[in-house]
Amino acid sequence: MKISFKYISYFLLFILGLNMTLTSCTSDLDVKPTDDDEFLSDDFFKDPASYKQVMAKLYAGLYVGGNDGDASPDIFGLGGDFSSYLRLLFVTQEFPTDEAIVAWSDDGLPAINGQKWSPSNQFLYGIFSRAFYEISIANEFLRQTSEEKLAERGVDANLKAEIVKFRAEARFLRAFSYVNLMDLFGNVPITTENDPVGFFYPEQKSRAQVFAFVESELKDLDNTLAASGANEYGRVDKTAAKFLLAQIYLNSKVYTGTERNNDAAIACNEIITGSAYSFADVPYRYLFAADNDRNGAQREVIFPIVGDGNAIRAIGGGMSFIIHASIGGKMVGADQGMDGGWSGTRARPEFVKLFPDATATADQRGTFYTNGQTLDIADYGVFSNGYAVTKFTNINSDGSAAQRNDVPDTDFPMYRLSDVYLMYAEATLRGAASGNVATSLEYVNKIRLRAKAGVVTTSDLTLDFILDERGRELFWECHRRTDLIRFGKFTGGSKIWQWKGGVKNGSGTEEFRNLMPIPSKTIQANPTLKQNPGY
Repeated sequence: MKISFKYISYFLLFILGLNMTLTSCTSDLDVKPTDDDEFLSDDFFKDPASYKQVMAKLYAGLYVGGNDGDASPDIFGLGGDFSSYLRLLFVTQEFPTDEAIVAWSDDGLPAINGQKWSPSNQFLYGIFSRAFYEISIANEFLRQTSEEKLAERGVDANLKAEIVKFRAEARFLRAFSYVNLMDLFGNVPITTENDPVGFFYPEQKSRAQVFAFVESELKDLDNTLAASGANEYGRVDKTAAKFLLAQIYLNSKVYTGTERNNDAAIACNEIITGSAYSFADVPYRYLFAADNDRNGAQREVIFPIVGDGNAIRAIGGGMSFIIHASIGGKMVGADQGMDGGWSGTRARPEFVKLFPDATATADQRGTFYTNGQTLDIADYGVFSNGYAVTKFTNINSDGSAAQRNDVPDTDFPMYRLSDVYLMYAEATLRGAASGNVATSLEYVNKIRLRAKAGVVTTSDLTLDFILDERGRELFWECHRRTDLIRFGKFTGGSKIWQWKGGVKNGSGTEEFRNLMPIPSKTIQANPTLKQNPGY
């Protein structure tokens, strides 16, 4: 059983029937209520409970694609299951890499498998639209919670103090979406609460300008977000903002052309030594079990995307997608706590080989199902080609059943302390003046010892090793595309894996594919946008 805020985040959305329609994902979303819906209107905010309900909508939008889970989709023209934020992050961060491949032939997926996408790809339109949808809700919430608005409504001092925290969380979630847009698409528009509501063409900003905006927001949020570990489970605090800062600093060379490795190391050190989060000394599998909000793993998860089998109506999005899609072949759905499988995602052989012996490895992170599966992927449309993955489960850590078997209880660990350890080590190896190699080695071995993988020495601690270790520790956690780009191994021919480039043995791909194209539908809606080079 998870805490009350999670139920506000999902169950109350079903009761309230909150609904908004996306009219243009390139302008600030027209969040004016429809004729029969007063959500986000002035009247709606007369109820003191409304402020937390809108925050619930923002958090829920990371998991579900619409109200009542998959139903009543938020974004016009995109199904609720299809447009789940977490599902689309997984598609864009994992399927183009060596970590995963999907068997399905839905229009656009084979192209993502092989890094052959075009501006018309519906999944790229989906993630672009979903991110801007979240930004638009955050913007409208910030408009409706200005000092002037709250004074007009006579909001009491206690609620005002709570709203200060809500506003900070809304700004963080807006920054989170801008980081994803900057990472995937590069130059994108920026809209804030200071922009008008309705139809207009927001100005496209350079990637460096988006970076500067996000950096400024995240640094400022240190003044208003809840103290580390002081917020309700599932809601962000100062440490989440510090993590996102460390993440963009580590990728600064890609985003802006300027290295910020020392800033990344400083931010990581502040999290490791000065936050409420600690390394979870529990079996690795606990981090991805149905009870990962309470089995000890939760103390290292800085930002979870919360799931719950009873409170969420999301059969096709979020963790339901990630776990269902990974089950097929001779696998039994019940072994993963599910009602069956969708025969979709597997690991590519080059990733499997990062583990010394994937069929009987001592490294507990090598969670591969091999019975009836071939390591080689001769046909990516056949689920039995490629090792299956059992990392995420809908079974409690003690082996007991979750609440139900069609929608998992498992939370998705978007940010966790192990990632901070690895970011610190990488920043140190990249020359951070404040970094320490001995400390980095200690952090890396702490991770490896939990996984029963054995310790490494200073001579092993190279950048190539860190990339591989990030794969072993964080695979299928929506980091791989970004990591490979930072290491110069996503496109081109320096790192080849099966079906890269759309051919069985893999081939080099064009460097311009380090950026996704701005979706053609978006440019049709806002003709002032300029397409990325190569598309």
